[in-house]
Amino acid sequence: MPPPSEPDKLPSRELLEQRHSFPCRYTFKVIGEADEGLQGRVTDCIQRELRTNMQPPSSIRTTKGGRHQSVTVEPTCPDADAVLRLYAELRKVEGVMFLF
Repeated sequence: MPPPSEPDKLPSRELLEQRHSFPCRYTFKVIGEADEGLQGRVTDCIQRELRTNMQPPSSIRTTKGGRHQSVTVEPTCPDADAVLRLYAELRKVEGVMFLF
């Protein structure tokens, strides 16, 4: 399986800082194989990386055919570096195929 997203496709730190006033809520969309644990693995990864016990707002949708799921999660990120670290860590989550 190819990596979920290429590092050079990520927004730059400068662009993130121009478009967001940190700390702020940042939206990640994760597309993966449908399984009951995907949303939990994604939110656990975010909580671990941000070192918080607070579960970020999230939602999940399953495709019509049931093969894939889309997890939207909106953690509060303290700075652009945290966003970039989260992209890197979310790429490693089991079952993740694409990351936006």
